[in-house]
Amino acid sequence: VQLVESGGGLVQPGGSLRLSCAASGFSFSSAVMSWVRQPPGKGLEWVSGINRGGSITNYAESVKGRFTISRDNAKNTLYLQMNTLRPEDTAVYYCVKSYGTSNASQGQGTQVTVSS
Repeated sequence: VQLVESGGGLVQPGGSLRLSCAASGFSFSSAVMSWVRQPPGKGLEWVSGINRGGSITNYAESVKGRFTISRDNAKNTLYLQMNTLRPEDTAVYYCVKSYGTSNASQGQGTQVTVSS
């Protein structure tokens, strides 16, 4: 299993970023996928999840209405569109396969910093 996140960076409050996660080594279209994040000095926080076909999505209350998770099973890629970013969104963002199960795997993460 390999998950490679990209798209992080430094953005001003109110700005947007789109994270991508390129997946390989497993059947991507058969996996429930999630994004989690780890703010500096804090533990992991679940952000969003999407079902295998992409028709069902869920969000943490803290990002609902601002973030959108999606997937392209033909490209084996997971996305997270992040709008109206806030300083409290600053974290390392991880793509996770099968979150919360014994088959869970995550990537190396991508840093998102929201600051003026």
